Amino acid sequence: MDYFSYRDSELWVEGAPLRKIAEAVGTPAFVYSSAALRDNLAAYDKAFAQVPHLVCYSVKAASSLAILALVAKGGRGADVVSGGELYRALKAGVPAGKIVYSGVGKTAGEMAEALDAGIMLFNVESEPELDLLSRVARERSKKAPVAVRVNPDVDPGTHPYVATGLRESKFGLPPDAALALCLRASQDPALEVLGVDCHIGSQLTSAAPFAAAVERLAVLVGDLSARGVKLRYLDLGGGLGINYNGESPPTPAEYAAAVIKASDGLGLTLVLEPGRSVVGNACVMLTTVLYDKNVGGGRPRFVIVDGAMSDLLRPSLYGAYHGIVPVRKTGAPEIKVSVVGPVCESGDFLARDRPLQTVVPGDLLAVGSAGAYGFSMSSNYNSRTRAAEVLVDGGAFRVVRDRESYDDLTRGEHF
Repeated sequence: MDYFSYRDSELWVEGAPLRKIAEAVGTPAFVYSSAALRDNLAAYDKAFAQVPHLVCYSVKAASSLAILALVAKGGRGADVVSGGELYRALKAGVPAGKIVYSGVGKTAGEMAEALDAGIMLFNVESEPELDLLSRVARERSKKAPVAVRVNPDVDPGTHPYVATGLRESKFGLPPDAALALCLRASQDPALEVLGVDCHIGSQLTSAAPFAAAVERLAVLVGDLSARGVKLRYLDLGGGLGINYNGESPPTPAEYAAAVIKASDGLGLTLVLEPGRSVVGNACVMLTTVLYDKNVGGGRPRFVIVDGAMSDLLRPSLYGAYHGIVPVRKTGAPEIKVSVVGPVCESGDFLARDRPLQTVVPGDLLAVGSAGAYGFSMSSNYNSRTRAAEVLVDGGAFRVVRDRESYDDLTRGEHF
């Protein structure tokens, strides 16, 4: 279903015109479709319906309390990577028993918070981390539920910054080291080994790397079982891609078919951690044209907008492509421009050398596929206030995160 579509040359989301939202809340603003979020989550449950599974939404993709509350109301869990994300998930109503804690650098304090909350699983990534978790658990007279993250050395065929399952990655352990760590943990009274985990990367456009990783984990599961360690969970991470610029990633159903086949016979509950594929295409960032800078003489033409790298970092960080369209089609001719923000960096751009309808100051643009790692990676660089977030449900919309004020910029500072 197309949740963002034109009606009489005006761009709408569900039953709400984006222009009315911009007039009400200002720009830049991130606008999310509730229907898209619900449908994207439901697609995973439908795809994996034939096997025991739990969808744990990856909070780092977009961490608004409203989005997390929507996840929780659907009976799903969360994948967190920090104490702050754990706090957010719990505050939004995600049950602690459905929370998985990932990440290579958990602190003792974060471990204690998660243990006290009673989370479902710690995805442990190294021997020193396991040692610390054991100590924290003993100090609190608790038993920590553990899965060991495996680095299967599988090339996900994605951007190097988001490839996490290669030999040179900082994440996880090679299978032989993971086996040894699981066996050691199984002898520790402060730990309970419940699973193995992997996450090979993000924005994958083929199911084959997922299947290859699961096949390698299946061997490890068999080796552990032969040594008396019976597991409960196989955590497959996330990573399914979306369409930014003509990509054709697998659907959740195609992804499920591949990994269910590769994990057949293990008898484990599959833990899924989708993020981008849930929220990525469920959101646009609205931004207003400030200037059309046309110097001429063979120099680039710039459309300067009020959205910037401080709002949507992905183009500057990854060279990522985001489609940009006018909120109102005027029939004006297209010209090739670079869409840039006001931040004092040459790397502050949303698009380079892109055909765009001729615009004038005050026109609205919609930056597509902005939900994943959009607001969640935003900052106050150049002392810019962070954008508002808006959730649309049918024809109604509401602000779910207020635009920051200047007072917010200096809150907590002293002189």
